[in-house]
Amino acid sequence: MISKENETKWDFVIEPNPGLFNIHLKEIWNYRDLLGIFIKREIVSYYKQTILGPLWFFIQPMLTTAMYVIVFSKIANLGTDGVPPVLFYLSGIVMWNYFADCLNSTAVTFTTNAAIFGKVYFPRIIVPVSKITSNLLKYFIQFGLFIAIYLYYIFSGKFEFNINLQLVTLPWLMLIMAILSLGLDRKSVV
Repeated sequence: MISKENETKWDFVIEPNPGLFNIHLKEIWNYRDLLGIFIKREIVSYYKQTILGPLWFFIQPMLTTAMYVIVFSKIANLGTDGVPPVLFYLSGIVMWNYFADCLNSTAVTFTTNAAIFGKVYFPRIIVPVSKITSNLLKYFIQFGLFIAIYLYYIFSGKFEFNINLQLVTLPWLMLIMAILSLGLDRKSVV
């Protein structure tokens, strides 16, 4: 037990979190430099693990989309309600890839980083948040690919330009997917 005289000598006192939803955003903000370092680490380590580097961000969704178009549109003859099959399948693949990447990377966060957690104090939520933020880079690249293909279909006259209220919900959908991937761990998924 620390006496009152000794307690005042410490700069920071670690106390247990009183509630489940009590997230200290100020503490995360104070460690924003560490968050940036973790985000950079995630991006660099992903690039170093592939021969094609960042090109893999374009190749993977295009190959998956081509496979879906061949299997579902050509072989199974499933309709897409007038939407070009490439746009239909690519839109789902881009969103699913973001959620799946976030879920897979955050599910093992605390076991793979146990050595770091045991050595120094920092808010533990920073590591999963860095994984979700680094996956946003991959998402924006793939979303840019989707927009480019969408614009191709619009300007070629093969698809009608249609903006509706559902487009406004895209940021909320991204936030929901990020929060869901933060909240699930391996035990609840398997």
